Amino acid sequence: MVSVLICTFNSAQVLPNCLRSLFEQDYASIEVVIVDNASSDGTQELLSQFSGRLPHRIVLNDKNVGFSAAQNQALHLSRGEWVLTLNPDVVLSPNFISELLQAAHLDPKVGSLCGKLLRWQPGAAPEFTKKIDSTGMYFVRNLRHFDRGSEQPDSGQYESLEYVFGATGAAALFRRAMVEDVSVDAEFFDQDFFAYREDADLAWRAQLMGWRCLYVPSAIGWHERRVTPARFRELPLSINWHSVKNRFLMRMKNVSGGTYLRLFIPVTARDLLIVGYCLLADQRLVSAFWFVWKNRRRTWRKRKQIQARRRVEEPEIRWWFNDQPTSRAFDKGGPTISVPEQGS
Repeated sequence: MVSVLICTFNSAQVLPNCLRSLFEQDYASIEVVIVDNASSDGTQELLSQFSGRLPHRIVLNDKNVGFSAAQNQALHLSRGEWVLTLNPDVVLSPNFISELLQAAHLDPKVGSLCGKLLRWQPGAAPEFTKKIDSTGMYFVRNLRHFDRGSEQPDSGQYESLEYVFGATGAAALFRRAMVEDVSVDAEFFDQDFFAYREDADLAWRAQLMGWRCLYVPSAIGWHERRVTPARFRELPLSINWHSVKNRFLMRMKNVSGGTYLRLFIPVTARDLLIVGYCLLADQRLVSAFWFVWKNRRRTWRKRKQIQARRRVEEPEIRWWFNDQPTSRAFDKGGPTISVPEQGS
């Protein structure tokens, strides 16, 4: 069984399309768990009309607890061997789930899978575009993460089955065994993140513990993405505030001393830009640093747990931090690891 976990917050405009695409999946064994974060736009009324076409459970929170906590709520109520985290602003092709599952059985070390997400533009023409939203996640040397191919036209450049660093949480399939293995304090997604970057933090943690992420180009979906790095000046304060604090929380938990030293110059340069922007351009963001400092002991305790359970040597992890989208060709025997010298 696949458990589909959906966190909603004022999602009434997009949720019907998302649910309709689940009804049309060619894989039959699906349950849906939806947690609503106190929507006020009619989402809850829409959910009350959710028919019995799929086994489902709906939880209505009385406040917005954040994406991470709501996804964890849904996860603890789910029963599937596989877990699909799905944003309500994503529409799936009918074979999305079956294509991911077929690929998942090729390698038992695959803990997460992602398909090819293209851009969805509700109300536009065309609505379902050929512009790439994500073909997996990658990190650059200053420890920022991006979606491979984002904003590019899909011209067949990402048609290979291959290993990537991680999957965007908008539509990611996880093996239950990995969920249980990488959770810290019973949290799959770190609830201190609230929202944003929690999927990158999870991907990094999974890599440390030896789990692979497989990109499957035949599994296609469409995502209405509103948050992109280029638009940060247009985004609400809350999004940028969480994004700032989560960058530092993620690093405190996952990066090794050796990797930090090797990447010190690009990481520090980026940090100075962030601090300077917060101090000079938008002082409302300064309190994000106070959150990190105030919760440093809890973050350090999580770090100790993660590092004590890591199974992968540092050079292999460090290989992923490049200034180009990085992937490894799929091989049924597992990927051949080739670690370049730093700077090559």
